[in-house]
Amino acid sequence: MWQPITDITERSTDSDACADAAWGIVAAAAQLSEELARGRRALSFAASRDATLREVAPSDPDALLCWVPDAGWQLAPSSDAARHAVIDLYLPICSATAARPITVGHLGQSLDGFIATHAGESRWVTGQENVLHSHRLRALCDAVVVGAGTVAADDPRLTTRLVPGPNPLRVILDPGRRLSTSHRVFSDAEADSIYVCAQSLVRPGERTFGRAVVVGVADVAAGGIDITEVGRLLRARGCARVFVEGGGVTVSTFLEANLLDRLHVAIAPLLIGNGRPAIRLPPRAALGDCHRPRYRVFRMGADVLFDCDLTSPGDEADAVPDAQPRVARII
Repeated sequence: MWQPITDITERSTDSDACADAAWGIVAAAAQLSEELARGRRALSFAASRDATLREVAPSDPDALLCWVPDAGWQLAPSSDAARHAVIDLYLPICSATAARPITVGHLGQSLDGFIATHAGESRWVTGQENVLHSHRLRALCDAVVVGAGTVAADDPRLTTRLVPGPNPLRVILDPGRRLSTSHRVFSDAEADSIYVCAQSLVRPGERTFGRAVVVGVADVAAGGIDITEVGRLLRARGCARVFVEGGGVTVSTFLEANLLDRLHVAIAPLLIGNGRPAIRLPPRAALGDCHRPRYRVFRMGADVLFDCDLTSPGDEADAVPDAQPRVARII
């Protein structure tokens, strides 16, 4: 089925102000989800000038968002989804609660499927709009997960410097303990950090790694760790929304273990030729065995973002054809 491409590019000061207001609405919706889930009532909301949400009747012309029990947030039928593209993109994540948690992965890659050069240079494969998107995902989520390779290559801070919102818990996966405490996620006080390594490598009585809390996880073959145990660990800490930010190995590991509910892949108009790959999974013998998820498409500056829903079947061979054109120029 044809999927609409929604433009969330921010081109001007007015557009920036509109996007900022939309982000405020997203943040307000995320904060309300747990309370609304307990109430188990269908409700409609309009946005005030200060981006707070107020309850209105479903028929109110200002109705923007609807809360649907057991489904979460939806744009109101009368709202213009294209105009509210920023809101639309993040609603599936805002809808997560303790009873209905979500784990979302994200990668920015070149046209030919690489997230960095062989030397590890990755700043920036995708554009500034996608960088901002990463900060928004951090702000929405309770925890952000990265692998040792990302920390070694980029020394990220994993904070929400570009958007209003709380810093998430920083979770660094380093099964083989190859990192040092000199990296910022272990030495700064901007956010709490957890350092996850193989249980066999945790020293007797060891509790911290720099400022980070050390957590040992069961070893698996080939020097890895039980990634399912990592997921249980984060849920036990109350992390209803988990953002797996990278890199390719880490996102692929979560994907192979069926621990991702959504996958955001931003594709940049760039050809690297060869380098560090994005998603890599065990090969399938037939295309029929491959997962073709349902998806939405958003334009972010020069990049194109695929928002893939991994929780529902994507085979639409029997679907009624869409009235939209099969080929349409977007840019």
